[in-house]
Amino acid sequence: MRFMIIVRANKDTEAGIMPENKRIVEMTTYHEELAKAGALLDAAGLQPSSKGARILLSGSGQRSVIDGPFAETKELIAGYTIIEVKSREEAIAWAKRMPNPAGEGKNGEIELRQLFEPEDFDIGETNDRLRQMDNGPRA
Repeated sequence: MRFMIIVRANKDTEAGIMPENKRIVEMTTYHEELAKAGALLDAAGLQPSSKGARILLSGSGQRSVIDGPFAETKELIAGYTIIEVKSREEAIAWAKRMPNPAGEGKNGEIELRQLFEPEDFDIGETNDRLRQMDNGPRA
Protein backbone atom coordinates (compact mmCIF):
# COMPACT_ATOMS: atom_id res chain seq x y z
CA MET A 1 0.00 0.00 0.00
CA ARG A 2 1.32 3.39 -0.96
CA PHE A 3 0.60 6.57 0.94
CA MET A 4 1.47 10.21 0.47
CA ILE A 5 2.32 12.27 3.52
CA ILE A 6 1.41 15.82 2.52
CA VAL A 7 3.04 18.79 4.25
CA ARG A 8 0.77 21.82 4.31
CA ALA A 9 2.11 25.20 3.25
CA ASN A 10 2.25 28.19 5.59
CA LYS A 11 3.18 31.86 5.26
CA ASP A 12 6.90 31.04 5.54
CA THR A 13 6.92 28.35 2.85
CA GLU A 14 4.87 30.59 0.56
CA ALA A 15 7.35 33.42 1.17
CA GLY A 16 10.17 31.12 0.05
CA ILE A 17 11.78 31.12 3.51
CA MET A 18 14.01 28.08 3.76
CA PRO A 19 13.70 25.86 6.84
CA GLU A 20 16.22 26.17 9.65
CA ASN A 21 19.22 23.84 9.37
CA LYS A 22 18.01 21.94 12.44
CA ARG A 23 14.70 21.13 10.73
CA ILE A 24 16.47 20.03 7.53
CA VAL A 25 18.64 17.67 9.60
CA GLU A 26 15.55 16.29 11.41
CA MET A 27 13.71 15.71 8.13
CA THR A 28 16.78 14.11 6.56
CA THR A 29 17.10 11.74 9.54
CA TYR A 30 13.39 10.88 9.28
CA HIS A 31 13.70 10.11 5.57
CA GLU A 32 16.85 8.05 6.18
CA GLU A 33 14.88 5.95 8.70
CA LEU A 34 12.13 5.44 6.13
CA ALA A 35 14.73 4.43 3.52
CA LYS A 36 16.43 1.97 5.91
CA ALA A 37 13.01 0.41 6.58
CA GLY A 38 12.47 0.04 2.83
CA ALA A 39 9.38 2.25 2.97
CA LEU A 40 10.57 5.47 1.26
CA LEU A 41 9.60 5.86 -2.40
CA ASP A 42 10.01 9.62 -2.89
CA ALA A 43 10.15 12.89 -0.96
CA ALA A 44 10.56 16.54 -1.91
CA GLY A 45 9.85 20.07 -0.87
CA LEU A 46 7.95 22.28 -3.28
CA GLN A 47 8.77 25.80 -4.40
CA PRO A 48 6.29 28.54 -3.36
CA SER A 49 3.07 28.79 -5.36
CA SER A 50 4.35 32.11 -6.77
CA LYS A 51 6.53 29.96 -9.04
CA GLY A 52 3.64 27.69 -10.01
CA ALA A 53 0.57 27.78 -12.20
CA ARG A 54 -2.90 26.30 -12.25
CA ILE A 55 -4.46 24.96 -15.40
CA LEU A 56 -8.23 25.40 -15.47
CA LEU A 57 -10.12 22.90 -17.61
CA SER A 58 -13.59 23.83 -18.84
CA GLY A 59 -16.28 21.35 -19.72
CA SER A 60 -15.98 22.44 -23.35
CA GLY A 61 -12.29 21.51 -23.49
CA GLN A 62 -10.84 24.99 -23.06
CA ARG A 63 -7.71 25.34 -20.99
CA SER A 64 -6.50 28.48 -19.30
CA VAL A 65 -3.49 29.18 -17.12
CA ILE A 66 -3.46 31.14 -13.88
CA ASP A 67 -0.03 32.04 -12.57
CA GLY A 68 0.67 31.87 -8.82
CA PRO A 69 0.80 32.90 -6.10
CA PHE A 70 -2.44 31.45 -4.82
CA ALA A 71 -4.33 33.10 -1.98
CA GLU A 72 -5.48 30.18 0.18
CA THR A 73 -2.25 29.08 1.87
CA LYS A 74 -4.08 26.48 3.99
CA GLU A 75 -5.01 24.63 0.80
CA LEU A 76 -1.47 24.55 -0.61
CA ILE A 77 1.20 21.87 -0.33
CA ALA A 78 4.78 22.65 0.69
CA GLY A 79 6.19 19.14 0.35
CA TYR A 80 5.45 15.45 0.32
CA THR A 81 6.77 12.02 1.18
CA ILE A 82 5.56 8.87 -0.58
CA ILE A 83 5.88 5.63 1.34
CA GLU A 84 5.01 2.01 0.73
CA VAL A 85 3.91 0.04 3.77
CA LYS A 86 1.78 -2.98 4.66
CA SER A 87 -1.15 -1.19 6.30
CA ARG A 88 -2.87 2.10 7.02
CA GLU A 89 -1.84 1.73 10.66
CA GLU A 90 1.84 1.47 9.67
CA ALA A 91 1.45 4.56 7.46
CA ILE A 92 -0.08 6.48 10.37
CA ALA A 93 2.74 5.37 12.66
CA TRP A 94 5.34 6.69 10.18
CA ALA A 95 3.42 9.94 9.64
CA LYS A 96 3.26 10.51 13.40
CA ARG A 97 7.07 10.24 13.53
CA MET A 98 7.61 13.03 11.00
CA PRO A 99 9.23 16.08 12.59
CA ASN A 100 6.96 19.12 12.75
CA PRO A 101 7.49 20.69 9.33
CA ALA A 102 6.57 24.14 10.69
CA GLY A 103 9.38 23.98 13.24
CA GLU A 104 9.60 23.78 17.02
CA GLY A 105 6.94 25.63 18.94
CA LYS A 106 4.82 26.25 15.83
CA ASN A 107 1.58 24.64 14.72
CA GLY A 108 2.02 22.39 11.72
CA GLU A 109 -0.17 20.07 9.73
CA ILE A 110 0.45 17.01 7.63
CA GLU A 111 -2.10 14.92 5.80
CA LEU A 112 -1.96 11.22 5.00
CA ARG A 113 -3.62 9.93 1.83
CA GLN A 114 -3.58 6.47 0.32
CA LEU A 115 -2.70 6.25 -3.37
CA PHE A 116 -4.83 4.24 -5.77
CA GLU A 117 -3.26 1.07 -7.13
CA PRO A 118 -3.98 -0.36 -10.61
CA GLU A 119 -5.97 -3.16 -8.93
CA ASP A 120 -8.40 -0.55 -7.60
CA PHE A 121 -9.71 -0.05 -11.13
CA ASP A 122 -11.63 -2.70 -13.03
CA ILE A 123 -10.94 -1.63 -16.58
CA GLY A 124 -9.64 -4.79 -18.19
CA GLU A 125 -6.71 -4.37 -20.58
CA THR A 126 -5.99 -0.87 -19.31
CA ASN A 127 -5.09 -2.36 -15.91
CA ASP A 128 -2.19 -4.21 -17.58
CA ARG A 129 -0.93 -0.92 -19.03
CA LEU A 130 -1.21 0.74 -15.60
CA ARG A 131 0.68 -2.15 -13.96
CA GLN A 132 3.49 -1.88 -16.53
CA MET A 133 3.88 1.82 -15.79
CA ASP A 134 3.73 1.16 -12.03
CA ASN A 135 6.49 -1.48 -12.25
CA GLY A 136 8.99 1.12 -13.44
CA PRO A 137 11.85 2.33 -11.27
CA ARG A 138 10.94 3.95 -7.99
CA ALA A 139 12.97 6.56 -6.16
